[in-house]
Amino acid sequence: MLALGIDPGTAICGYGLVDMTGNRLRPVHYGAVFTDKDMQPEMRLKKIYDEISALIETYRPDIMSVEQLFFNRNVTTAIAVGQARGVVLLTAANRKLPVLEFTPMQIKLAVVGTGSANKEQVTYMVQHLLNIRQKPKPDDVADALAVAVCGLHTAATRRWQELK
Repeated sequence: MLALGIDPGTAICGYGLVDMTGNRLRPVHYGAVFTDKDMQPEMRLKKIYDEISALIETYRPDIMSVEQLFFNRNVTTAIAVGQARGVVLLTAANRKLPVLEFTPMQIKLAVVGTGSANKEQVTYMVQHLLNIRQKPKPDDVADALAVAVCGLHTAATRRWQELK
């Protein structure tokens, strides 16, 4: 099963494609969509849509996993992230790609084993689980890979429960 994990953001939208065969995880492709702060907001969102669409067309993932919006004190940032997240969900819907959504705590729990893990612990476990030698940069990429791993674990568990 191939999962596309997304860490949504307007300036940086991290993505990671991870394949799971049996219980073996393998990174397929990962990176980020970068938009310039001087771009018009609608053009930033279009760039995210176009690049995520191209990834889906090229790799044909089975599922998309997306981090849910974490609302902190900066309302402006939350709105921009929400817009990017909406574009990502629209991209999946237009391609009939099933979407799984996870909170940051659920992702940390699935990847590290504790919902209170910090960014360094998540990145370390992503590198370990996927046998990636160099730290994925920026952090949004490591987060997107973690989201993909979480989605694969959840999909595998659901499938196993359906077989019972």
